[in-house]
Amino acid sequence: MRQIILDTETTGLEVQRGHRVIEIGCVELVQRRPTGRTFHHYLNPDRAIDEGARAVTGISDEFLLDKPRFGEVAAEFLEFVDGAEVIAHNASFDIGFLDAELGRAGIENARLRERVSVLDTLALAREKFPGQRNGLDALCKRLGVDSSHREMHGALLDANLLADVYLALTAGQGHLGFANESASAQTHVAAVDMLILVRPRVLRALDAELVLHAARLDAIDKASRGACVWKRLAAD
Repeated sequence: MRQIILDTETTGLEVQRGHRVIEIGCVELVQRRPTGRTFHHYLNPDRAIDEGARAVTGISDEFLLDKPRFGEVAAEFLEFVDGAEVIAHNASFDIGFLDAELGRAGIENARLRERVSVLDTLALAREKFPGQRNGLDALCKRLGVDSSHREMHGALLDANLLADVYLALTAGQGHLGFANESASAQTHVAAVDMLILVRPRVLRALDAELVLHAARLDAIDKASRGACVWKRLAAD
């Protein structure tokens, strides 16, 4: 199974107000193992970055002036993620921004969910830790993921941290039915073999237990005025 851990940084929080993606970071997992393949680009958004976003990311307008625009890297990005399961924290935020960028770039099938499946780790965390803080920093601390080097938000840095968080959140799922089909088939065959080879042990009632059972049936038959089904079956 191929999975892409994805994070973005943006000029602001509201895509509806024309805010843009300024950084994309992706990390590839295959069979839940990092492959070492990544996708990472800073992007020129052709607009100013909000002060709040600048403070969180440390990215300045000047830094992005010579960076590619999203349309220049769109094909490379889609090639990297196409057909994979994309995993993001608060996925609707990242997917919404990327859909807007794909639309501006004139990409056919501009909605990312039409090209990939999407898993939201924020929803997973809220299900596992209801009523608790489930931001990336809080999850790193709770799950023992080292984020001491995270002084600023960064798309590739956060994607790497999220990969560790996701693996910790879903640890052990292979034992709950998510293992590969061949392993499941082997387990099933072994179980069937065991049923065939092991003869079940038959425990027979003791004489004293049979006497007590008969007395109990007599009492039921008397209370039900001869309607005890078990006594009629025994008579047959």
